Amino acid sequence: MKKLLSLLALALTLGGLGSSALAQEAAIREAIAKRIPQLKDIDEVRKTDIPGIYEIRVNGTEVYYTDAKGDYLFQGNLFATKGKDLRNLTEERVNKLTAVKFDSLPFKDAFTIVRGNGSRKIAVFEDPNCGYCKRFERDLQKVDNVTIYMFLYPILGADSGEKSKAIWCAKDKGLAWQDWMLREQAAAPAAAMCDVAALGRNVEFGKTYKIQGTPTLIFQDGSRVPGAIDAAQVEKHLVGTKG
Repeated sequence: MKKLLSLLALALTLGGLGSSALAQEAAIREAIAKRIPQLKDIDEVRKTDIPGIYEIRVNGTEVYYTDAKGDYLFQGNLFATKGKDLRNLTEERVNKLTAVKFDSLPFKDAFTIVRGNGSRKIAVFEDPNCGYCKRFERDLQKVDNVTIYMFLYPILGADSGEKSKAIWCAKDKGLAWQDWMLREQAAAPAAAMCDVAALGRNVEFGKTYKIQGTPTLIFQDGSRVPGAIDAAQVEKHLVGTKG
């Protein structure tokens, strides 16, 4: 009987804690929505490791922080200083929220460049007017036995869109891409009947998953690298991956 009463008391306690947490979340949602209407559609409220501080997530991947009453709101990087290395908890959280499973990428909106046996795979988002991308492409020539899924990602202006259309509509997309990025030989303008809807989908995909710069690389293990890295660094990420 004593054991049964103890279990009942524990269940009531846990239930109370659950109700308290829900009430706390509701209070924060109500306060923020009332005071900041543009944040009225909150996706999630969750505790952080800091007592009294809560994370608010909106628009899928935007992260803010507030106190238990919603009286204060701040945005920025939250760091953990305990331990050997300084950890950017906000960056870790956003990376988790924007993670892309390699096999779920919209490959129909990319073209491929295959080198060697093509056994290793990498996806790259690039803008044809990106200087860092051109440097990256020169280094990428040194990487063999790889299949590159190239997502044209025209975000640097209207001319980026026109160049991307010309490359996407070329008979040999991979050749047209490398002619431009490595040799600055522009592809012929896109024909009027060419379907370039993939380019718009790529941009929308990038907005959803916070691809904010080019080049952005996604490897088979799900790791994501923003910026131009050299061939040696690409190889490090490709080690152990399988086709």
